[in-house]
Amino acid sequence: MQKKSRAKYFFLMPGVIWVLLFTLFPLVYSLLLSFTNARLAANRATEFIWLENYARIFSDIRVREVLTTTLFLVLGSTILTLILGTLMAWLFNHDIPGLRQLRAIITMPLFAAPIALGFLGVILFNETNGPINNILRGIGGPEAGVQWIINPVGARVAVLITDVWQWTPFVFIVALAAMQSVPEELVEAARLDTSSGWMIFRKITFPLIAPALGTVALLRLVETFKILDIPLTLTGGGPGSATQTYTFYTYLTGLREFELGYGSALAYLLVIIASIISGIYFSRVRARFE
Repeated sequence: MQKKSRAKYFFLMPGVIWVLLFTLFPLVYSLLLSFTNARLAANRATEFIWLENYARIFSDIRVREVLTTTLFLVLGSTILTLILGTLMAWLFNHDIPGLRQLRAIITMPLFAAPIALGFLGVILFNETNGPINNILRGIGGPEAGVQWIINPVGARVAVLITDVWQWTPFVFIVALAAMQSVPEELVEAARLDTSSGWMIFRKITFPLIAPALGTVALLRLVETFKILDIPLTLTGGGPGSATQTYTFYTYLTGLREFELGYGSALAYLLVIIASIISGIYFSRVRARFE
């Protein structure tokens, strides 16, 4: 028995060591850094300044600017991906000829690296020869093109479209799986009472898939709040700072301006926000099932 017990711990050790080295240690170390004035290439000793970095966040004008951009992307991407993904799942849940063959094509953006999609977006949203502007000019004339990258509003919309393009397939997969798990007996019984497909969806299907969509919404909120790759490669955070998100600003502060202490404080505030959102959601889910 003792040999079996030792063998169990022996096989667990690699995973434990991995977690300690690459998860727990960075978390603890960055937490300690957030209470210091640590800065690379600074001609001064690192000192503990306790909560000064966190107080600085609330008076930092740039934080307010990047939070505005981040909230625009978070709300816009979450709402659009949920609507589009659920609508696509509803269509694919019906036996419409030819749709099944499109599943693989629709889900392709989900498996692409965000950096790759960002570089692809540079081509698609090119003001002069980009396919999107060429289509718009073909429909509305030579003046119908949009200044996607050099206009602040256009750049934000371009980042939003690219993020929605990548993550709508994720919502589609989850929503379709949830719809296909709805008992067919309930749907057939509802068809006897009403011929409206919309009423069946609203009264039967949607309430049953709502928990799955709620979980997806939470994941999208947290994931979009951390968005960095797409604005970094598509717009470089520009024009100016129009597409700099909260994570983008954290990246610039810590790894470009080398303010490790303040950058760590910014990162930990993001952890706190994500934890609060997750806590509220899971507390409501727990209360619903108790």
